[in-house]
Amino acid sequence: MVARAVVDCALYENGQRLPGGIEPAEALRRMDEAPGRFVWIGLYQPTAEQFAEIAAAFELHPLATEDAVRAHQRPKLERYGDTLFLVLKTITYVDHDRVTATSEIVDTGEIMVFAGPGFAIVVRHGSARSLTGVRRDLEAAPELLALGPAAVLHAVADSVVDQYLEVADAFERDVEELESAVFSPERTDDAGRIYQLKRELLEFKRAVVPLGAPLQRLCDGSLPQVPTGITAYLRNVADHHAQARERIAAFDELVGGILSASIGRLSLQQNTDMRRISAWAALAAVPTLAAGVYGMNFDHMPELHWTYGYPAVVLLVATVCVFIFRAFRRNDWL
Repeated sequence: MVARAVVDCALYENGQRLPGGIEPAEALRRMDEAPGRFVWIGLYQPTAEQFAEIAAAFELHPLATEDAVRAHQRPKLERYGDTLFLVLKTITYVDHDRVTATSEIVDTGEIMVFAGPGFAIVVRHGSARSLTGVRRDLEAAPELLALGPAAVLHAVADSVVDQYLEVADAFERDVEELESAVFSPERTDDAGRIYQLKRELLEFKRAVVPLGAPLQRLCDGSLPQVPTGITAYLRNVADHHAQARERIAAFDELVGGILSASIGRLSLQQNTDMRRISAWAALAAVPTLAAGVYGMNFDHMPELHWTYGYPAVVLLVATVCVFIFRAFRRNDWL
């Protein structure tokens, strides 16, 4: 039952992967046969029953076990005895032609890492990217892998944070596209699109920002599970994370400004429309007034029976309309 959730399970000795396939139970049995050995187990969305066997074998804390199975956790770092439990939120950029009011821009997943004496257990959920490449790259650096489970924890965190920067690059293109649309000469209503972008940015922010405190704790040298040789690498991860966090803060401010500009532009367009409507109504009022006065059917009215009365009134109305039109045009009302 466990095997169906296990993506890969390998035993390492002094930074080198031992040949042959291996099951978690066998890896646990052979783990203490030689110094410098540890097992790295990767799982994808295990059920409670599938994970219970591994949790019991490696004596994982029940609270951490529950979190690893249920997922939907906030990024955090917990210490249970000699075991570190790190939760990371992953972000995947969803490809799309343009941002709409219903676009899904980012998709979140989760990765949990247990790093304890002689073992590293990595659990993925949702859209979290496969860690096959991470394992391959780390196996190509035996001097780093020889530092034990903390090296796996670093490699996974580094991969997740690098993905944050990749998503930030893609997100920036969406922000620039909307910014161009809002300030283009074409008349558009982008408020719905901008609001959706802001919502997706909030999801991105919730995944990235809380990881700052766990990374700082991993770097400060207070955890005996993290060798000194790994600390420098973790500081680099924390630096990349700070860059991602700063870019998200800049996006948040910029998108807020774009939304305000879009609403302001929409209000200005509405005011312009109202001015034009009012100007045309004023122009229409002149002939309406003349027609209303001479349509009252009184017997005694000036020029009512005058031969040139009708053309004179038409000429007067046209003259007044032209004068009002030019006045409105001069003041940009038309």
